Amino acid sequence: MQPRNMSMSGVVDLAAVKAAGEARQKAEQARAQAATEGGPTGVAPSSLVIDVDEAGFERDVLQRSSEVPVVIDFWAEWCEPCKQLSPLLERLTLEYKGRFILAKIDVEANQMLMQQFGIQGIPAVFAVVAGQALPLFQGLAPEAQIRETLDQLVQVAEERFGLTGIAVDSDAEEAPVEEAAEIEEPVGPYDALLEAAVQALDAGDFGGAVQAYKNVLVDDPANSEAKLGLAQAELLGRVQGLDPQQVRQDAADKPADVPAQIAAADLDLVGGHVEDAFGRLVETVRRTVGDDRNLARVRLLELFEVIGADDPRVAPARMALARVLF
Repeated sequence: MQPRNMSMSGVVDLAAVKAAGEARQKAEQARAQAATEGGPTGVAPSSLVIDVDEAGFERDVLQRSSEVPVVIDFWAEWCEPCKQLSPLLERLTLEYKGRFILAKIDVEANQMLMQQFGIQGIPAVFAVVAGQALPLFQGLAPEAQIRETLDQLVQVAEERFGLTGIAVDSDAEEAPVEEAAEIEEPVGPYDALLEAAVQALDAGDFGGAVQAYKNVLVDDPANSEAKLGLAQAELLGRVQGLDPQQVRQDAADKPADVPAQIAAADLDLVGGHVEDAFGRLVETVRRTVGDDRNLARVRLLELFEVIGADDPRVAPARMALARVLF
């Protein structure tokens, strides 16, 4: 999902601005005193990334947000996208050198905080500025767009709240940031088959990839990687050779033609228009009956598998499907 634009209207609270200003003055005084006494003039880079729980949330997030913007990374150990996003956020936090700090919250151990922020899926990223929470984005996003969002956050924090961040002691040794690519996964019994499937996908042999994933699922029906890969390979195989312009023209001309709507939904998904694909099939289910309705419903469920149950766009689409079915 692309990062949602931060809603900055109405976020200026005079009391919060005053508190932020007072905190900033105290921080500046502390830095000046440390410089006079020959001590460190800022925090160590390793302290820019912190683990936060419910007990320390007020101290580590709310109170600190009067001095520096706090970006919150809601994650869980079982969340595969989190394992890609979290190292990126940690690296960017060090790169921004104190313009914000990163608070990592494990939703499994801190479900009350997850509920308070109204989080429907992870990874989810928020910011707290002068005690006020701002949603940034959910799910994975390209690094360039994440940088753009962080730049906007830093700009708003400075212009509207006077928060310029905290000083970082450049002489302090930086803690190494774990990169996702360096994590060694244990070798499983189906790794060779899964690797063969990936190679087939890369070569455009979607039929071969489908068969390789099915070979894994014969012996291990619950293998999540194979189930996801199979759904993706089948989708790519379906759209291969289609004329996108003709498919979209057919869908526009024949709104009651279920195969035409299904083909257009497949193209929507492959093109990254996930909500459009889901919405098209939900609407098709709504206005059809019998076998046609079931055909559209089954394809929508298959597209859910392609995206993955953890994607925040799936839950709303499931609810929409339930509403039109019942």
